[in-house]
Amino acid sequence: MVRICLDKKLKEIKTTRYALAQKAGIQYQVVDNYYKNKVKRYDSDILDRICIALNCDISEIIEYEK
Repeated sequence: MVRICLDKKLKEIKTTRYALAQKAGIQYQVVDNYYKNKVKRYDSDILDRICIALNCDISEIIEYEK
């Protein structure tokens, strides 16, 4: 199972979902859905914006669990 681990990354860099939404230019509700793992289909553009805003690699925000 693929899991977005934004909670860990945001805690690590001490920022909020709201700040991420503002910096990435994404609606708060979209960020919140990724944060809570309510997304069934991942949008590569959204993930790209999140990575740019957080200055991180995709592997830092996505986990694969067996």
